[in-house]
Amino acid sequence: MKQTIEPGALRVTWDSQALYDKAERYIQQAQGLHTDAWEYALWSSLSLELLARAALANVHPALLAEPDKNGSNLVSALGFEPFEKKFSPKSITVAEVFRRLVALLPAFQAEHESFGVQHTGRRNAELHSGEVGFDGVKGASWQPRFYQTCEVLLASMGMTLEEFVGADEAKAANALIAAAADESAKAVQGDVDTYRKVWKSKEEGERSTLRAQAEVWASRHAGHRVICPACTSPALVFGGPVAAATRTLDNDIITERQEYLPTHFECVACGLKINNLSRLAVVGLADRYTNTQEYDAAEYYAPPPDDWAGYEDDNNEP
Repeated sequence: MKQTIEPGALRVTWDSQALYDKAERYIQQAQGLHTDAWEYALWSSLSLELLARAALANVHPALLAEPDKNGSNLVSALGFEPFEKKFSPKSITVAEVFRRLVALLPAFQAEHESFGVQHTGRRNAELHSGEVGFDGVKGASWQPRFYQTCEVLLASMGMTLEEFVGADEAKAANALIAAAADESAKAVQGDVDTYRKVWKSKEEGERSTLRAQAEVWASRHAGHRVICPACTSPALVFGGPVAAATRTLDNDIITERQEYLPTHFECVACGLKINNLSRLAVVGLADRYTNTQEYDAAEYYAPPPDDWAGYEDDNNEP
């Protein structure tokens, strides 16, 4: 089939490279300031939003288009001339950008989304209200998560942190990330140790009852079964899909496999809960897992049921 309509040059509004270049420009502005200064945090938040938009546009520019009545934003983001004569392109909100990145980039986790929304939210408070969003906020409290988030976004575009911020700053950023990971490790391991002590203090009969309840609970809920690091009872990790499901057909049986990346853990026996992939990694619960389901091919491909089956044809049209 021959395509007869070709898109034109893409507006810089939607262009991934233009968005990245602007993100790089803003982070360079930040680097000339003290890392604990509110201006440093402000420039970093501006840079983060543009980097996130660049990563989403790199998947496809149309993902940035804000839905509108005439579809002009989408048409423009596809490289065509919009319908309106006086057209002003509009993109989706930054919160929606982060939400879509979670759905589209396997490595972009809920913890990255949460930080992005928080950091740009402070920026909005700084720019659009009487609040001073970044005053008194120490760089060490947000910079590790900032650089982690940037790393994931850059990797999705085939780039590195060093390319974005320079060799010296990247070295410092990696040290911050490593230090933050160490602190996270201490925190989550402390949680596990606390729950383990409480568990051991229970009577054997109570532990047996709770373990049996956990066995039933883990069997009835959707997730991946693991062993709790605190009480060794059956527990579950839950996650999000890494990629589209794969399907194979063998002897009229369709086998569907979906790979997941863990995002949180729960044990109902001792009550331990762990959120975020980085914290799960500390206790050895960050491995990907596969959910497998089987379907009968005839049922899988059968047409949907007819809601009007059994009714007589309506022949009362004028």
